Amino acid sequence: MLIDSSILACSTCANAFKHAGQDAAGWSIAVMLMMIVPLALGVFWCMIRIAKRESAGLDPKYCDDYVAPTVAPASNQ
Repeated sequence: MLIDSSILACSTCANAFKHAGQDAAGWSIAVMLMMIVPLALGVFWCMIRIAKRESAGLDPKYCDDYVAPTVAPASNQ
């Protein structure tokens, strides 16, 4: 393995699988990261794409002008 196993796992897991002589814990963490990171990036990319398409296709006549909320002055009674 080219990458040191201590990079792939926390200190508890790294010490546990060093004694056994196997790299199962390190590989399991690496595989989980290789699955979760692309999935999260795909979801993020789709959300950005949906937001861009919505703003590009939005008809201006259906847009509301922003009106800042007014705060009523406090009355002293």
